Amino acid sequence: MTGSPTRHPIVIAPSLLAANFGHLRRESERISRSGAEWMHLDIMDGHFVPNLSFGVEVVKVLRPHSSLHFDVHLMCSKPDILLEPFSDSGADSITIHVELGRRVEDLIWQIRSMKKKVGLSINPPTSFHDVEPFLDQIDQLLIMTVNPGFGGQRFIEETLPKIQQAYQWRTRNQLQYRIQVDGGIDDKTGPACASEGADTFVSGSHLFKQHNMRQAVRKLRHACHEAAEGYESRPENQKLKDQNPSAQQQLL
Repeated sequence: MTGSPTRHPIVIAPSLLAANFGHLRRESERISRSGAEWMHLDIMDGHFVPNLSFGVEVVKVLRPHSSLHFDVHLMCSKPDILLEPFSDSGADSITIHVELGRRVEDLIWQIRSMKKKVGLSINPPTSFHDVEPFLDQIDQLLIMTVNPGFGGQRFIEETLPKIQQAYQWRTRNQLQYRIQVDGGIDDKTGPACASEGADTFVSGSHLFKQHNMRQAVRKLRHACHEAAEGYESRPENQKLKDQNPSAQQQLL
């Protein structure tokens, strides 16, 4: 979306993919009590990625028990047949992949027509240039920091420059999309992403293995906030903002 560029507050989004699937309602309530702002829901079809997760019914059943923002990430070869069911089940934002090629623009339009927030995801091997034509049409850019398909993977450090590219493009073009990261996010890698411009952090295994998820969410948010503050104050980023004075606007 276009408009004055914005510095977004930090959002932590625990990923249900790392939950105990035998107790999904209990696990979703644990997320809701954690102080996190979003719940991230990875939908895998076994084709676009080599794994299956869960479907519409799980989201529909969990929706009445949580007031959190439901962030649905479709890692699917045919997301067009899933948009309406997930919209109706209670998704607040729906993310599709830029790797779908020519279908992306129409999918973005469909999500927008359902009055949902639009997300676009990019995998580690994909060039940032592939998302550039769509960045003025979306609400969030999801940069995968692992190859999608399985939780618990090791963070890919080579994805950090892509986060910086996303931040610089947003500032230079006075856009408003969030910069979201997903994959191997913990108390070290989260701040590393924040220090390159990320503001929205999906974390699965790291948060779910903690005895006190609320404390873990607070710690991750604080670490990412501190790193983001440092990034904002870098001379090169200050110069970029000086060239776009409206970039100083804060999202309240």
